[in-house]
Amino acid sequence: MAEQANETRQARPANKRGVARLAAVQALYQMDIGGTGLLETTTEYEHFRLGHEIDGEQYREADAAWFRAILSGVVSHQKTIDPVINRALPEDWPLSRVDSTLRAILRAGTFELAHRPDVPTAVIVSEYVDVASAFYDEQEPGLVNGALDRVARHLRQTPDRAGL
Repeated sequence: MAEQANETRQARPANKRGVARLAAVQALYQMDIGGTGLLETTTEYEHFRLGHEIDGEQYREADAAWFRAILSGVVSHQKTIDPVINRALPEDWPLSRVDSTLRAILRAGTFELAHRPDVPTAVIVSEYVDVASAFYDEQEPGLVNGALDRVARHLRQTPDRAGL
């Protein structure tokens, strides 16, 4: 039964916001590693990646506005986002010790938790755990789940957490 549920989950098509989240994480990684700027990276993704074919692979269509909002939001609010993430991580794993891909995932998820109150907490956490699962097989998706859950408890007072 669990195997059947797993197959169903893997077969489900990606939604445009989910694709935008994945692309935003890739773009944040690219900016971190390559030192490219926000405008250059956004333009590259919108004109050459989102919904386009690259090296024989068709990129899925993404919500371009959502992609831009995440990317620009993380860049604009990084100085306030990073300390929140640091508090949510284990003491022996500060954000500076986390690899660039995982750092991009945590920053994007924290940005949405802080600045997109219209999106349910569970959706944000689940989507970024899915993004982490696209890059990692082992403990990292669990780390993303735990860290973003702690971030959410810090930033949001949701009815289920308030006992309402």
